Amino acid sequence: MELIKDKATNFAPQDVISKMPDKVVTHILDRLPLQDAVRTSILSRNWRFKWTTLSHLVFDKNFFEYLLKTKSENNYEKIISRILLNLRGAITKFVLYIEEQSYAILDDEDVNHWMLFLSRKGVKDISLCKENGPRLWLPTHLFSCLELKHLKLNYCDFDPPTSFNGFPNLLSLELHIVRFESGKFAEFFTQCPVLETLTMGFSIASNVKLAEIAKLANLKKLSFCFGNLDKRLMISSSVVFELVGSLPKLEELEMEFLWCEFIKDDAKKRCPTTFPCLKTLEISTMDLENGGMLSCAFEIIRSSPKLQTLKIIPSFGLVGSLPKLEELEMEFLWCEDEGIPTPSVCSLEDYKTTRLLQLRSVEFTHSCTENELRLIEYLLACSPVLEKIVIHPFCALQPDDELRFAMELLKLHRASPVVDIDLN
Repeated sequence: MELIKDKATNFAPQDVISKMPDKVVTHILDRLPLQDAVRTSILSRNWRFKWTTLSHLVFDKNFFEYLLKTKSENNYEKIISRILLNLRGAITKFVLYIEEQSYAILDDEDVNHWMLFLSRKGVKDISLCKENGPRLWLPTHLFSCLELKHLKLNYCDFDPPTSFNGFPNLLSLELHIVRFESGKFAEFFTQCPVLETLTMGFSIASNVKLAEIAKLANLKKLSFCFGNLDKRLMISSSVVFELVGSLPKLEELEMEFLWCEFIKDDAKKRCPTTFPCLKTLEISTMDLENGGMLSCAFEIIRSSPKLQTLKIIPSFGLVGSLPKLEELEMEFLWCEDEGIPTPSVCSLEDYKTTRLLQLRSVEFTHSCTENELRLIEYLLACSPVLEKIVIHPFCALQPDDELRFAMELLKLHRASPVVDIDLN
């Protein structure tokens, strides 16, 4: 009988998680929705205060929806404050999502108090995201969080105090619909000496200058819209080349050309340098029927020897079209110093002398234009290690146009023997 009891004891369920080190438990709780992590306090006496070791606080849309279901919507400020005050350790990540209903209850002063508390907890990652209504005025105490490494702001007014000397440890900065007061954008950039990632949403209400971005020599990832830079609507290839060339460590680049047009006589511009570290490139709302834009895209691709991932989304008429490729004498893609012909006129023999690309993945949205087909032809013919190219049709295309485009694609030479063409 005792033997049977011993065996039963050996197979009884054990609370393995409770016996784990506190750091491991915290690591697990940080990955749960915040409301679920707090509710672990009801599991047992041993778990009553486990949640107070949380280091990641995510007050997101799901959290506020949970409060609505529990009819706690009038206590947003008290609930968040109570959670903060009960935490025992360092808080490394803080996310606050403010939608219209919660903003009616929360105010800027509440957020300011929480930032003061976080500044004393060594917070390293802050996201403040607001949807609509009045912009969120960034709390003064945010600028006391000097250990910050990651900062994301959405729909805010940004006005650092005069005593602010920068975020010396900031690695990534993401801005969407952020208004900088008093033209302090350039000054703020210079106070983030180790910044590696910069993302700027297309509706930033500030006069950002290219020269200010070009000074960020440590940037590895950049995402922006040219229409926001210097309020620039007419641009040239040389401006694009100068900006990208001034960032020697750049590995990922996302450029949007919404509302922009290229200078008419810009189609013969050559890229004077290479982009040695660029591995990922995304170009959106670019008018490929514009000879200058097509030439710019081609030159950036050709000048990026380590480029592996490419995504192109044309504008589909969102900007005014300048003369088409054939009207600009198609020799504009000829590179005399390297013998690289335009993809629209080169033969299979010519491709043998063209600089080969290291592309492995390409994503392309097309509207069945000749220029798009020629660019795809170049990518297929000069990418011997290409693994996959996904081609999305523009939603307004007719079935006959899609079929005709697909038949043209099947005729194109492929340098890679394993490339998979996905006509999504």
